[in-house]
Amino acid sequence: MIDHLGLTVSDYSASRDFYAAALAPLGYSLMMEPAAGVGGFGRDKPEFWIGAGGPPQSGVHVAFAAADHAAVDAFYAAALTAGGRDNGAPGPRPMYHEHYYGAYVLDPDGNNAEAVCHNPPAA
Repeated sequence: MIDHLGLTVSDYSASRDFYAAALAPLGYSLMMEPAAGVGGFGRDKPEFWIGAGGPPQSGVHVAFAAADHAAVDAFYAAALTAGGRDNGAPGPRPMYHEHYYGAYVLDPDGNNAEAVCHNPPAA
């Protein structure tokens, strides 16, 4: 349904570095910076964009797909190391569905970044 999503950030460099570190365990990377203060992250194409200018968004929730529970755990650890703030440690969230496994961190602007896996735990 959604092709891509973009957020305005208060400090482009800090947010770029945060998302580069936090998304690496999920297989996402900074794919392009087509203009100063603008970056697109993705796997095959840029799907998540950040950009400087204007007032930053805060309180937005964005969830990134993870291949397995270990990737969710790695995202959480990497995001905290990169300066993110805990907003929900990795774990099951059965209120969403039986196999929902997610972790939540607040980015430099207070947005809720999540990694989520919808698969059962590896055997």
